[in-house]
Amino acid sequence: MKKMSKKIPKFKNEDEEREFWASHSPLDFFDSRTARKASFTRLKPSVKSISIRLPEDMLGELKILAHKKDIPYQSLAKMFLAKQIELERKRQA
Repeated sequence: MKKMSKKIPKFKNEDEEREFWASHSPLDFFDSRTARKASFTRLKPSVKSISIRLPEDMLGELKILAHKKDIPYQSLAKMFLAKQIELERKRQA
């Protein structure tokens, strides 16, 4: 663990702070001993449209399952993918 060697100065205004950070690295002020994992619960993940080819019978089954759950089939497909990704991550850990 790296010990923080410098303290961030107090700035009079944004211009002074901007000038300071233009010539200093934030890593020189980072103390890994006090770092915490951030949680941004209100952020919505960005989404990207993709195209995927599925066998017709698989798509049909997905639509039937989604209809039974009263959700769009694309949402069900995302749920299935998310669950499988989580399982794979746990296996690799």
